[in-house]
Amino acid sequence: MSTSTHTAGSAPGVGTGGADAPPPEQTAETALARTLQRIARGDVLVVVMSFVFAFLIGSVLILIADQEVRATLGYFFDRPSDALTAIWQSVTQAYGAMFRGAVFDGPGFSRVAEDVREAGGSGTYVLLPALAAGLRPLTETLTVGTPLIIAAAGMAVSFRAGLFNIGGTGQLIVGAMAAGYIGFTFDLPVVVHLLACLLAGLLAGGLWGGIAGFLKARFGANEVISTIMLNWIATYLLFFALKTAAFTGANQSQPTSPSVGENAALPLLLGTGFRLHAGLFVAAGAAVLLWWLMSRSTIGFHFRAVGSNPRAAQVAGISPARTAFLVLAVAGALVGLAGAVHVLGTERRLTEGVAGNIGFDAITVALLGRSGPVGIVLAGLLFAALSTGGRFMETNQGVPLDLVQVIQVLVVLFIAAPPLVRTLIGLRRIDNPAAGARVRRARRARGSADTAAVASGAAAVAAESSAASRTGAPSASPDGSSSANSPASAPEGGPGPGDRPTQPPGPDPTPPEGPHGPTAGSTDSADSTDRTDAQEDER
Repeated sequence: MSTSTHTAGSAPGVGTGGADAPPPEQTAETALARTLQRIARGDVLVVVMSFVFAFLIGSVLILIADQEVRATLGYFFDRPSDALTAIWQSVTQAYGAMFRGAVFDGPGFSRVAEDVREAGGSGTYVLLPALAAGLRPLTETLTVGTPLIIAAAGMAVSFRAGLFNIGGTGQLIVGAMAAGYIGFTFDLPVVVHLLACLLAGLLAGGLWGGIAGFLKARFGANEVISTIMLNWIATYLLFFALKTAAFTGANQSQPTSPSVGENAALPLLLGTGFRLHAGLFVAAGAAVLLWWLMSRSTIGFHFRAVGSNPRAAQVAGISPARTAFLVLAVAGALVGLAGAVHVLGTERRLTEGVAGNIGFDAITVALLGRSGPVGIVLAGLLFAALSTGGRFMETNQGVPLDLVQVIQVLVVLFIAAPPLVRTLIGLRRIDNPAAGARVRRARRARGSADTAAVASGAAAVAAESSAASRTGAPSASPDGSSSANSPASAPEGGPGPGDRPTQPPGPDPTPPEGPHGPTAGSTDSADSTDRTDAQEDER
């Protein structure tokens, strides 16, 4: 006998070199399929495709607004090439102008380089001025995105704590008012003056947000309503302040304040020819602070705990009311800091429209960035690029600036509905992976039940026929009547003394059992079905 024979009772593959092969290693195709599934279920694909669909709809609006395209569509069937060429040129030139106004101005780079060469320059004397002209749109995008990123970081704090802060505009206004007032009223040393202005904006924004937090904690006031009302209060407070001598100085006829002092202004990074200032580093610091606060600090853990489950947080000893006050105060402080950076770096003075749309755009940026530091930075730069590129697109191609607002709203709409995006790209089953398997199992179970019912009925008919043949009574006819048991054929005196009344046997209440019991093979079949469904869903 061979020595490799299994010992009786031993498990296969154990001991003397089992014949069962080890499970096959994961193939490259399976790994690739799982990677693609993770990508399909992730947020990155949803965000990217949201922008793709938003720009596609924007392209349709561009074509509708283009008079030349509408004219060529009038004779499309005669010369379709004219219409297709006009459509392509209209869309590509519009989005090309947006890119030129937001990231890099290629024609400007070439024009400056040629001018310098004609003046006798060469080498770096040509490259540096040309790069300055080509990258000017990017510096403008960074300038616009700086306060947007800081304000969005404040919004993210409240969102991750389960509070919907709509008061970004009001908090930004009071932060700008406090920083601007310190900036043009006092004359302090260079670093001290700038830090005092930034600190004033931060404290003013925190105080303004703390008002809504106090109303939420003490009286249960809805933070959405209270922050919206505080927006209007701050707006009209700014209008009133710009009509007083304290904020306008000697020039009370114009609703603007004096410029902030040189010691209070944020320094320019690239000289007087560009608006990019040191607030960019403050924005980077705000993103880092958001990461540390919400991921590494104890108070951030309290914020996230209350946002996830207030009842469980209260049971664990965390006060939801106190946490709500702190959340809105911290969020308001960051938004107020954004207002201070905006007035000290970009505007350099207070005006009635100093806040612009930064407060509400910050809400969109925070939602688009999933309230994470990296996502907020990318979303803030993207929205700033849309803003600066949209203005250049309007002046260069005549496309209305409102198109940018439409694209921004569409992006938010698609990102707010990930199942819609996945349905549009053919990944509907990703959000409910077991739906197909459940439907197939239900259909098979319904078919098995119908088969079992038919088999049970046939067995009952067979049992009734057998019983009738044993007792001598005729079996039931198809219409349900029996000739021997009908009233016409029954004797008037009832059954005879020798007759035994028999009760027609009904159907057997238990289904017929197979050779291995009632559930023989059913478990294996169910397991095989589940494995088949799982494999189909994975494919």
